[in-house]
Amino acid sequence: MSSEQPRRGRDTIGAGSAGSPMGSTAAIVIAVVAVVAGFLILRQIRSDDGGAASVPVTAATLPLDTSTGESTAPSVTAAPAVSTSTSFVPTVDGATVVVANASTVDGAAGRLSTALEGQGFTTAEPTNSTAKQEATTILYDPSNTGALAVAQSLGVLINVSIIQEVPSPAPVNGGVLPAGASVVVMLGSDKATLTLEEMATPTTVSGAVTTLPAVGGDSTAPAP
Repeated sequence: MSSEQPRRGRDTIGAGSAGSPMGSTAAIVIAVVAVVAGFLILRQIRSDDGGAASVPVTAATLPLDTSTGESTAPSVTAAPAVSTSTSFVPTVDGATVVVANASTVDGAAGRLSTALEGQGFTTAEPTNSTAKQEATTILYDPSNTGALAVAQSLGVLINVSIIQEVPSPAPVNGGVLPAGASVVVMLGSDKATLTLEEMATPTTVSGAVTTLPAVGGDSTAPAP
């Protein structure tokens, strides 16, 4: 009886040893299958995403300064606000303006002079023109270096595009500009009855110029 027991013990050990390689082989096969499956799944994901995964860029994904622990991404500054204001600021200094009544409307030159004073222009005593005009024009004396800028500002303010050098003699009462004046508004019939605001509205005029009776005692000449 005692001689049989060791034999059964060896048989049991042998059976256990024979089963161990089979378990290892199964584990290897399972691992290979898992790797292949994972590779196929990853390949399908990359194919669906166009070959690269989209990763949002945030402060957490940017490189850090190892000395401070802060992101090394460049700072972004908002663009400054851009002013859209186009308000016209006329040049009022540098020349004295005289308004000459070239219309048949009494007092038109005086009213425009008062309105221009309210805008900051320096004005001389209004006068009469030696010719009446349908269209308003502006003249300036080129000997005064500031006259053209003032004349151009007047052109924008009252919507007059004809700006010329004043001829000699000047087309105003007496043939000369008032003392100190170097810009003349030849106020025609197109704007004689308008306010300063209304003058800025474009109008169509013939531009005809006719001769007024000589100024100086003739009651047919309009008052400035």
